[in-house]
Amino acid sequence: MAKRRQIFGWVAATALALPAAAGAQPIPLGHLMDLSGGTSDVGTPFSQGVNDTFAWVNKSRGGVAGRPVNGMATDYGYQAPRAVSQYQAWSRDKVVGIMGWGTADTEALVRFVTRDKVPYISGSYSAALTDAGGKSGRQGVEAAPFNFFYGPSYSDGLRAMLQWAAEDWKAKGRPGKPKYVHMGANHPYPNSPKAAGEALAQELGFEVLPPVTFALTPGDYTAQCLTLKNQGANYAYLGNTAGSNISVLRACQTAGVDVQFLGNVWGMDENAMKAAGTAANGVVFPVRTAAVWGQQAPGMAQVQAISKMSDAAGTAYRPVHYLAGICSAMLMVEAMETAAANGGQVTGERIRDGFYARKDWAPKGFEGVCAPSNFTPADHRGQLEVALYRSRVAGDTSGGSVQELVSNGTIKLEKVTTVNLPRKPEWLGW
Repeated sequence: MAKRRQIFGWVAATALALPAAAGAQPIPLGHLMDLSGGTSDVGTPFSQGVNDTFAWVNKSRGGVAGRPVNGMATDYGYQAPRAVSQYQAWSRDKVVGIMGWGTADTEALVRFVTRDKVPYISGSYSAALTDAGGKSGRQGVEAAPFNFFYGPSYSDGLRAMLQWAAEDWKAKGRPGKPKYVHMGANHPYPNSPKAAGEALAQELGFEVLPPVTFALTPGDYTAQCLTLKNQGANYAYLGNTAGSNISVLRACQTAGVDVQFLGNVWGMDENAMKAAGTAANGVVFPVRTAAVWGQQAPGMAQVQAISKMSDAAGTAYRPVHYLAGICSAMLMVEAMETAAANGGQVTGERIRDGFYARKDWAPKGFEGVCAPSNFTPADHRGQLEVALYRSRVAGDTSGGSVQELVSNGTIKLEKVTTVNLPRKPEWLGW
């Protein structure tokens, strides 16, 4: 019991100690985190953003409708069976919503959260979760009316990058068909957009090469890089998180591989740029937010205030995943506020309906940072406008912090383009 109620940091203590909400019954939310497993490199900053947001909402707003948010955060080590077990424990706690994480565990819980009517905002952006009404007819895709996520799906992020890559190839004036390859672990998360990406690549005129497998953990991936080199790959999608991608980038730099890497949303960030050094230079990947840390935007002051919940001095540099965690948590907060409006009960069904209450939804006060989302009862593809950035690493990254390297221009995120994807019915759930 003590372990499953363990709270990341001080969220519960803050929630239960609010003078403004004295005596008010806390709103119980589950929060599934990976702080120790195969995706902890990006799971840690994302979950910190979520937890800081709930703490800030409690401190600055008195919670939701006068009730503190009790975010019951648990590190499940990226192990799907532990996530299912934790869900059963949270069911006894009668949570009204969950901030989830990985693809394997989120997909395993779809039927549970649908049955129990528990809104579930995942860190997984699997397109299979977007078919809210179960109308796609795709094999293995079931109705997911209580599943949401903030950002474009893995498939739509890859589609946007492939459209950019096709134009990039033409702009370079290179002859013949460009060669595309999918890379990643044989796991539900990297595999999620594989078929969709390969299908669009063929449609756009790419030659699709056999996929190249590498584990979710760091390792020696020289063999994979030599395969890329021998096959003459031009564009390679990295389906894993940054931790193992760093190993690939370093090995391919050493092997002299000339390929344009395309990362998924978890595949690159400022921490990875520092760790990989110049091997990370040039990677293109989607960024979910409308601004990154330090940029001028109307909502950045709110983001900085949230950051001070765990960094009172205000000196920490927050990577793209931290900001995405804030925006994800604020969707849950505002959906709960909608549920509570006019004396309403904060129930799972009413929270779910809160996701449909707004169009072009950027949480209030976070405009310019949180990109707008649109959800309908049939279609949970929240974002089809995909911002693509390129990592730029200009020199040695070993001698300073991320904050210092960004400040002196050694590393930076460079906006490449924004791709507006059509809301094609045939792409729903795929």
